[in-house]
Amino acid sequence: MGRKVVITGGLGCLGAAVAEAFARQGAQIALVEIARATGGAGPHLLLEDVDLADPEAARRACARIRRALGEIDVLVNVAGGFDMEPAEGLAPEVWDKLYSANLKTCVNMCAAAIEHVAAGGAIVNVGAVAADDPGRGMGAYAASKSGVARLTQSLAQTLGGRIRVNAVLPRTIDTPANRAAMPDADRSAWTSPAAIADVIAFLASDQARAVNGALLPVTNAA
Repeated sequence: MGRKVVITGGLGCLGAAVAEAFARQGAQIALVEIARATGGAGPHLLLEDVDLADPEAARRACARIRRALGEIDVLVNVAGGFDMEPAEGLAPEVWDKLYSANLKTCVNMCAAAIEHVAAGGAIVNVGAVAADDPGRGMGAYAASKSGVARLTQSLAQTLGGRIRVNAVLPRTIDTPANRAAMPDADRSAWTSPAAIADVIAFLASDQARAVNGALLPVTNAA
């Protein structure tokens, strides 16, 4: 049987690409999503309406996956969001929204999954290059993704290599939503979801068994 892989935000563009990358390896996949599927999830186990900002919801999701698939080999935290602050200044509601969407979801899922992840397993989080280089109006987003980076590094040390924890740091991902939001942007440096998914799959593989606590920029066009 293939590895058991859990992907949060599994119905989005990047989540779907990650699922496809692991499916090619023969993995058994569970998708955890706050939304409802409109076209189904194919052969994958789908957990819908799961608000990972709620730690109890994360615990219930992991327990259900463990019962259905057995011990987890890989957790990929894709779930998150993006928003800009207004040009005139700070917006506390945006900070709350992105802290919840990007950091709380990742913390809660890591905390809930650890007891279900096999020794030698891997966690891969999705951070952002913007955490260290935020643009105008991106303070809330950058701060929330900086939290993901610090979580990744600390958890890698805390788990002592029993479970490896790494993160990928994309810049702008080439998705329909980003194309619609930035129709006049130069997309030559945007990165495809498939290319990012391949890096995630590598970090979760035995080939990356010596990599722990890494924050890996994934920013080349592909």
